[in-house]
Amino acid sequence: MSNGDDETAASNGESTDEEPADEPVDTEEETEATDGETDDAAPDSADEADVTSPDTAEDESDEQADADGETGDEEGEAEDAADEGDADEETEGEAEDEQTDEETDEQSEGETEEADTDDGSEDEDEGEGEDADEAEAEESGSTADDLNARLDQAESDLESAETEADLDAIDRDLDETESDLEAADLPEPDEDEEAEDPRADLEDRISEIRGDVEAERGPYAEDVVDLVENAQTTVEESEWTDAGEGEAHAAVVTFLDDSEEYIDHDADAGDDLDAAADALGTVADAVESADLDADEDSETIEGLLEAAETLEENLEAAEVWSDLTVQEQLDYKGFYDVLNNENRKDFPAEWNAAKIHAAEGNVELVVFALEKVGSEFMEEYIIDIFQNLGRDAEPAFDVMHQRAQKREKGPIKVLGKIGDDRATETLHDFIDGDGDAALQKVTLRSLGAIGSPESVQPVADQLDADNSEIRSSAARSLGLLGDTRAIDPLSDVLESDEHDEVRASAAWALRQIGTDEAFDEAAKYADDRAYLVQAEAEKATGY
Repeated sequence: MSNGDDETAASNGESTDEEPADEPVDTEEETEATDGETDDAAPDSADEADVTSPDTAEDESDEQADADGETGDEEGEAEDAADEGDADEETEGEAEDEQTDEETDEQSEGETEEADTDDGSEDEDEGEGEDADEAEAEESGSTADDLNARLDQAESDLESAETEADLDAIDRDLDETESDLEAADLPEPDEDEEAEDPRADLEDRISEIRGDVEAERGPYAEDVVDLVENAQTTVEESEWTDAGEGEAHAAVVTFLDDSEEYIDHDADAGDDLDAAADALGTVADAVESADLDADEDSETIEGLLEAAETLEENLEAAEVWSDLTVQEQLDYKGFYDVLNNENRKDFPAEWNAAKIHAAEGNVELVVFALEKVGSEFMEEYIIDIFQNLGRDAEPAFDVMHQRAQKREKGPIKVLGKIGDDRATETLHDFIDGDGDAALQKVTLRSLGAIGSPESVQPVADQLDADNSEIRSSAARSLGLLGDTRAIDPLSDVLESDEHDEVRASAAWALRQIGTDEAFDEAAKYADDRAYLVQAEAEKATGY
């Protein structure tokens, strides 16, 4: 038993030193092996007992007994070991359960750490993405700081620029910067109105620097040519007073002398403004053909430009009509010279002066007064004067024709009185009146008074107008035109129009045409039921 106890103790010691899961399995296998050996040995002993002597058998019996005892001990030891194995297995199971719990906790902790790691990875990825964008932007030179630095350099280059080539280089740099700005991925401003907008700020800087570059350019020969040509137009088209003409001529002479110091020309201002204007054109051509370079000929260009600017200032200072008041302009033209102590009492003075000038045939001066006075009363009064003058108001045709195009009835009447065929086309556009019957009637009367054959058909078309007054005016207009083509349409009106006033106008028109056929058509209605028609028709019977 002591040996068995030692073996058991050893087994226990081994269980302590080695992993619990291995020990029970080894003990069962050893026990089964021992039992197998014992079973196999027993038959051999029995066989041997049959052939040995009694003593030998007895000895063998004792040996067998000892062997059985040992076998029993071994079986006990195996049972003890099996019990210990069961205990160890139970302990091992508990350990495994604890280990599983620990692994579960570790797994949970691992999952938590993994989730945290994922979140961190996402943040890290985002950070890396932003860093990559910034890095890419920096590599392409398209960050706001880099673009601003390039604009700082452009401003510095502008301060030191001396030639057109230097300015051209700055412009090219600005073009490249602007292109990079368009491609740059700059942060967008917040919705807050006061939020910074780096893109807009950069665009403003580029625009401002471009303006500074343009301001530094020149002057060019083209600038001189433009100023001189503008001065030429001013001399030719301005309404100079007598004093202003002298001042303008003197300004041109001064410019010719000054400009000759910088460029050769043979310009001569002559004695009047026409010659002075031609001289300015000569200088402009000379400057343009000289092919002056902005860098190499800068002093020459600056001298010519200064002379041209002085010319511009002197012409601006010369007196023109618009510098004077209306009364000063009229007085300058001698409009008030016809007034004396006896007729000056009429008010306003312009009213009486216009009447006197019209009577004396000074129509141009009356037209000048019409264009200068701002009084509606005076305008109506002068237009009435022109109507009374009739064909003698011919000098007023252009002014009246211009006003008639605005459908002003007074000027249309004057055109009829003047009787100029040039007004016919304009008045034809007003025959329909666009709903304005008064405009139609005055237009028809004026067309009749002018007497152009081109007006016969347009006027005859109005014999079918809905308004009886328009039909009557059209009939009388045809009578004034006196064209025989109007006899038939007028005869139809005399026969069938439902308004006696219109029929009477048709009879009157036939008499104005004055041919035998026209008289005969009118005379047919000498006994008409309507007195108006009868009166006009009777006048036709005596012919």
